[in-house]
Amino acid sequence: MAAKVRERLAVSEQAEQKLDGERFNQRKLNDLEFRKRYQTEFSNRFAALENLSDSEGINRAWENIREDNKNSAKESLGLHELKQHKLWFDEECLHFLDQRKQAKMQWVQVPSQRSVDNLNNVRREASRHFRNKKKEHLKAKI
Repeated sequence: MAAKVRERLAVSEQAEQKLDGERFNQRKLNDLEFRKRYQTEFSNRFAALENLSDSEGINRAWENIREDNKNSAKESLGLHELKQHKLWFDEECLHFLDQRKQAKMQWVQVPSQRSVDNLNNVRREASRHFRNKKKEHLKAKI
């Protein structure tokens, strides 16, 4: 029973901590040129923030700092590009993968027979789709 509760809590925390999809290329910070560019970009943006009035409130000021940090990192470092290991894996496969994740999260949060059946159906469809995509890719290769 404790394991089920722990798993439900973990899944709900994972759903809350979803990334917005922007990952910056932090390895560029090892290079002195990129590090200096990022530091100057951020300090320029932060200096512009100091000129704003304090009447906005602390939450708005924090949002401005966070957005400026993201924008300066995006401009100076660029976004991290993910490697594509499986050439047959495309947007449609990504859609099936997301469906499978959602079905599992629903099953963990609400463990009913209906959600179990839904999870099994979605798993079956996703596996079938992945298998067919891989076969098509291998046939095209030959």
